[in-house]
Amino acid sequence: MSSPTPDALLGPADIRELAAALGVRPTKQRGQNFVIDANTVRRIVRTAEVGPDDVVVEVGPGLGSLTLALLEVADRVTAVEIDDVLAGALPTTIGARMPARADRFALVHCDAMHVTALPDPPPTALVANLPYNVAVPVLLHMLDTFPSIERTLVMVQSEVADRLAAAPGSKVYGVPSVKANWYAEVKRAGAIGRNVFWPAPNVDSGLVSLVRRAEPIKTTASKAEVFAVVDAAFAQRRKTLRAALAGWAGSAAAAEAALVAAGVSPQARGESLTVEEFARIAEHKDARSTEHEESGE
Repeated sequence: MSSPTPDALLGPADIRELAAALGVRPTKQRGQNFVIDANTVRRIVRTAEVGPDDVVVEVGPGLGSLTLALLEVADRVTAVEIDDVLAGALPTTIGARMPARADRFALVHCDAMHVTALPDPPPTALVANLPYNVAVPVLLHMLDTFPSIERTLVMVQSEVADRLAAAPGSKVYGVPSVKANWYAEVKRAGAIGRNVFWPAPNVDSGLVSLVRRAEPIKTTASKAEVFAVVDAAFAQRRKTLRAALAGWAGSAAAAEAALVAAGVSPQARGESLTVEEFARIAEHKDARSTEHEESGE
């Protein structure tokens, strides 16, 4: 592998020059905050444990700060960018700053929420600085659509990082925590200060590491069925599961039957349950009608 030039990465002046040349102003609408610190992007690549065999997919590459740091180390990098101007400029930036690696880079000009295919070979890692307003849906979509992704490291708003990595019983444990855990083991992997971004956001950022489960959760319920229980349980957080799942099950009595059959207390609340317990509840949705059939009713 040819080693990139020492000044290949983008610094604060480079970012501002590039943005000015392209007429780009970071927009709040797309949650754009560009990383302007080379040490930070190298730290992200290290924390993601990207190696020379990895095919990395990056969502929202922006002006290319993290993209270049990934290209230094990975076998290949595919960037998914929705913005017309940024997508048009990125291949030129890569070609100018890391010409020896340009053939290892691919661009998919698309909304990440609608990506269903990526260039071969399939991605082994997802590394991204995700805009906080779409971070969770984009992350879940990518994990669901590309099962070859083994390791993920995303930079998100600190509060979102806490939610994703929360364990059952935590105040911030909720839908993102459970759904991320369906795919992966999730943990916080560090904090990122505000001064490494342009413009500096008014919130802190955090890194979240997700390592895909070696074995999927053992359940006869589909992902959609399990996620329906999760959504219902957290739609009314203060209610007991017997009450919160009444709409999902058809009645409070049917919800209670499903919970009892799954070995979960009807008085419990959603924030105390593991993803495995949600899966068991989904499996027993029609517990009451089954009981009636078995007793000849």
